[in-house]
Amino acid sequence: MSRTGRIDRVTNETKVLVEIDLDGTGKGDLSTGVGFYDHMLNQLAKHGGFDLTVRTEGDLEIDSHHTIEDTAIALGEAFAQALGDKRGIRRYGSATIPMDEVLVRAAVDLSGRPYVVHDEPLLTPYIGPVYATSMTRHIFEAFGHAAKVTLHVDVLRACRPGGHPDAHHVVEAQFKAFSRALREAVEIDPRNAGALPSTKGVL
Repeated sequence: MSRTGRIDRVTNETKVLVEIDLDGTGKGDLSTGVGFYDHMLNQLAKHGGFDLTVRTEGDLEIDSHHTIEDTAIALGEAFAQALGDKRGIRRYGSATIPMDEVLVRAAVDLSGRPYVVHDEPLLTPYIGPVYATSMTRHIFEAFGHAAKVTLHVDVLRACRPGGHPDAHHVVEAQFKAFSRALREAVEIDPRNAGALPSTKGVL
């Protein structure tokens, strides 16, 4: 059974196409106009084991906010579409990921109840010319609400003694942990025999 999703989302500010295959091989075909964001979406594809296509045209002449937010919304909607009725999945996933001096923990519940908790240290305002570091929380919130998942992302350690957080490492480690947690949660559980992993009978 194919677990794929496709969303075309058009507003006065952006035009977004997202295609995702949850049972892919980690291929990313990504173009948002925000280089660092493309780099993070590539982490999602590679470490999530998803085939992911993203094509976004946004009003970057204003700033990157609409481009990043609308892409995250479309990504969440495509993810939810690909999950379908969620029968047979593990539902829960978690990962603790080191990246040099940074350590991040992510946990996800494909619960149907959107709730996002995000904790990171204060970072430099930008990575590259247009990716505002304040958008990382916004990405997880937009994705979580659109996909209707519970998501916790916590930066447990962020810098060497006496140093300052490396914003690139902090954000990239978050995306890698997020990706691995999602990968585990969407896996088909052979012990689940196609049932919904919920005593409620619905997710």
